[in-house]
Amino acid sequence: MPTLTRRNFLKSLTAAAGALALPCLAQTTAKRPNFIIIIGDDVGWNDLGAYGHPRIQTPNLDAMAGRGMRFDNAHLTTSSCSPSRCSIMTGRYPHNTGAGELHQPLPEGQITFAGELQKAGYHTVAAGKWHLGDSPKPDFDTIVDSQPSGCETWIQMLEERPKDKPFFMWFASHDAHRGWSATEGKNAIAHPHENSAAVVAPFFPDVPEVRRDLAMYYDEVSRLDDYTGKVLAELQRQGVSDNTFVLFMSDNGRPFPRCKTRLYDSGLKTPFIVQYPAKVKAGAATDSLVSAVDIAPTILEMAGINPGPAFQGKSFLRMLADPGATTRQYVYGEHNWHDYQAHERSVRSKQYLFITNAFPELAATPPADAVRSATFNAMQELHKKGGLNEHQLDCFSTPRPPFELFDVQKDPHCLKNLADDPRHAATLDAMKHQHRRWRALTQDAVPKEPTPDGFHRQLGTRL
Repeated sequence: MPTLTRRNFLKSLTAAAGALALPCLAQTTAKRPNFIIIIGDDVGWNDLGAYGHPRIQTPNLDAMAGRGMRFDNAHLTTSSCSPSRCSIMTGRYPHNTGAGELHQPLPEGQITFAGELQKAGYHTVAAGKWHLGDSPKPDFDTIVDSQPSGCETWIQMLEERPKDKPFFMWFASHDAHRGWSATEGKNAIAHPHENSAAVVAPFFPDVPEVRRDLAMYYDEVSRLDDYTGKVLAELQRQGVSDNTFVLFMSDNGRPFPRCKTRLYDSGLKTPFIVQYPAKVKAGAATDSLVSAVDIAPTILEMAGINPGPAFQGKSFLRMLADPGATTRQYVYGEHNWHDYQAHERSVRSKQYLFITNAFPELAATPPADAVRSATFNAMQELHKKGGLNEHQLDCFSTPRPPFELFDVQKDPHCLKNLADDPRHAATLDAMKHQHRRWRALTQDAVPKEPTPDGFHRQLGTRL
């Protein structure tokens, strides 16, 4: 009779007992952590209960924050769908990925952290919205999408994974991208939001059309919350929750004027919640700065893989054990072509946000989906009648300032530009210096001119 090895024993036990064997099986793959990134589409950083929203229904994400760590100063490198995702995957700034503008595919030769994990023996899955182009597809063992939310296959991917390998899963939702569908079909949310639930930012007019638009957007966030809860429950059922690093985040700000595509906190700041019971103390929070380019080197370090020079971020691994740890003083962002021409750059510290605009003559028109929104329609009608206040005119005003400076601690909505205030001249100079330093380090090129159609013609060569 052949020797019954532990692996063969576990296989036979799994076949005989099904789910009962999963906690035992999990022990054999606990040497290396598993990784899941749940990425929302167009979800604003403070549109979760865990970040202080008083009425939105996000019980699963709120509970996740209670079991893990909430990052209060996490920032994206761009507030634009595909460039943001390519930046996260490569750990590189958008203008360095070769895919810095909307719908540009990630070029051949770019290294993704998913591919590095795959080479190290990880089972890699992308389920939901893709938006990365063809070249990184070989870095994933399985790629699958579904409609309408993109989340419908997440549990199936967890159930069907090979149980003898660690895994990385990129769970990319279509929620909360327009158009709205969270109250329709078999996966409709149980309790749609009323207009009264809307928290109207001061750069929006507080009118019924805007409140309804926000309430329907909240419904999309709630559907994403439902699916996130199912993923966390499945990890627990399989007995692998303790050894699985789960990150919830967004790719850019909410799909509204002055949010998506913009470099204010309403566009670049992201919800960022990590659950990892093996290392992260429940209920932890940190206000240390983190950039989206930091995700790749962090995950690779956790997996025991040397990130190498291709990855431009800084690992935040030590923050997981010490929320007071600091890895960077500044984060950097960019706005390139996304439906409309733009070339803006930002530098943000804990206290200040600096924005430089290469083409101040261009209006800050919202992206196409927000242009078609009930919110922007209402704003356009009010604008014709002179019914918008000074904080609501941003999308219509030209020329725009070539430089902007905001004290985000005193002015979180970025409404008072301090760039021309002599009392902040030293701060403005310091932030300009940081921008020049980052631009030189990353070889950022300013376009010769805005082009009326297609992508920007850049000076220099993209990295």
